[in-house]
Amino acid sequence: MKIILLIDFGSTFTKVTAVDLHKEILLGCASSFTTIDSDINIGLKNAIKKLEKEIGKLPDYTCLACSSAAGGLRMIVSGLVENVTAKAAKEASLGAGAKVIKTYAYELSEEDLIEIDKINPEILLLSGGTDGGDKKCILHNANIIAKSKSKFPIIIAGNKEVSYKCKNILKNKETYIVENVMPQFGKLNINSAQNKIREIFLKKIIYAKGISKIDSLMSEIIMPTPSAVMKSLELLSSGYEQESGIGELMAIDLGGATTDIYSIGYGNPQNSNVIYKGIEEPYVKRTVEGDIGMRYSIDGIVDYTSIDEISNILNLPKEKTLQMIEYLKNNPHIISSEKEFMNLDLVIASKAIEIATKRHCGTREEIYTSNGVAYLQNGKDLTSIKNIIATGGALIHLSDINKLIKYALYDLNQPYSLKPKKAKILVDKKYILSAMGLLSKLYPEIAIRIMKKELKYDRN
Repeated sequence: MKIILLIDFGSTFTKVTAVDLHKEILLGCASSFTTIDSDINIGLKNAIKKLEKEIGKLPDYTCLACSSAAGGLRMIVSGLVENVTAKAAKEASLGAGAKVIKTYAYELSEEDLIEIDKINPEILLLSGGTDGGDKKCILHNANIIAKSKSKFPIIIAGNKEVSYKCKNILKNKETYIVENVMPQFGKLNINSAQNKIREIFLKKIIYAKGISKIDSLMSEIIMPTPSAVMKSLELLSSGYEQESGIGELMAIDLGGATTDIYSIGYGNPQNSNVIYKGIEEPYVKRTVEGDIGMRYSIDGIVDYTSIDEISNILNLPKEKTLQMIEYLKNNPHIISSEKEFMNLDLVIASKAIEIATKRHCGTREEIYTSNGVAYLQNGKDLTSIKNIIATGGALIHLSDINKLIKYALYDLNQPYSLKPKKAKILVDKKYILSAMGLLSKLYPEIAIRIMKKELKYDRN
């Protein structure tokens, strides 16, 4: 028996998954509260004890780990134009597994600098200008950031003609030069920036959060948890060598603080009368809705939907609904079995899915040309996606996910939203996506075969 232990140090829970590599099966999964504020070893040992109580004493094993502990990888990005280089920088950061706290466009102000110092990110990505294009904005922003009192690494990913000038301006800071995230207008080039973000994460962020105290992990692979999830989804979609994938897909990770949406697919226009507008979208895309969540960010859903609508759906007085929402916000770890709270969770989950998928998927608008009606597409066309993966504790523990799937699908009342038109839902009941992303670094074929066995279509 050859065992590998896959560890996810989450902000709330430390999760462990044991895999038998010879039999290509899951031996078991367990979790315990993450003890980042004291000694992260304690939470890990508690999780392993729970696992061994379930499956018996583990023989010798190797470890791989990922982490979103202490809030994940917090980043700020800066670019020239909001929907161009700033968006490219944000795509690079999200795709590397980061949590983008703030995006700045155009020239930074002194007030922006005060805000940046207050946020004190773990990495700042400085972009702006295509190669041979605008130089003024990125140089101005480098001069502003040079005044920052905070110590955070800065990745320079803009117009290559002034990259070294920016580095010189920021000579008292820790800086790294990578390829321009948008060397030509509309063309993404995010791999170089993503690799550097992950490298900094490995060398600095993880160790600062105490994971380096675990001797068995010192020389092992560690990456941000969202990056591990993206890795597993890309593998499941595309396959590996002789092991086929399931095709283009979308995934919904519904959490207490954020709702993450992933899509693996090109999302190109599907008809000849559709013209693509804006910058190209990454094949592997992730969006993070920091204002939409089941507990910590429940107010974002209420603000977007209105308390009156939620109360009407629940057929409860407004005051009662507000009390219940406040209770959930103040007790984020509570999973109530009371019918009223279960119904509220279903409503909140449905609205979170509806909002987050709408923001993730592309849109189209009707225009009139000399040849008749045409359409402009902005973002990904995901109407042909056939599989949606459901993951995240808040989602997989709900009683009937199929009641919620319709909120991720195309709606005739919103005809210009390019959501999937018809898709089946695969449920990550054991919460293994991050573990399989880790496993894929060494054993991709085993990882995809386990996912095919464990991710089941929900037929309730």
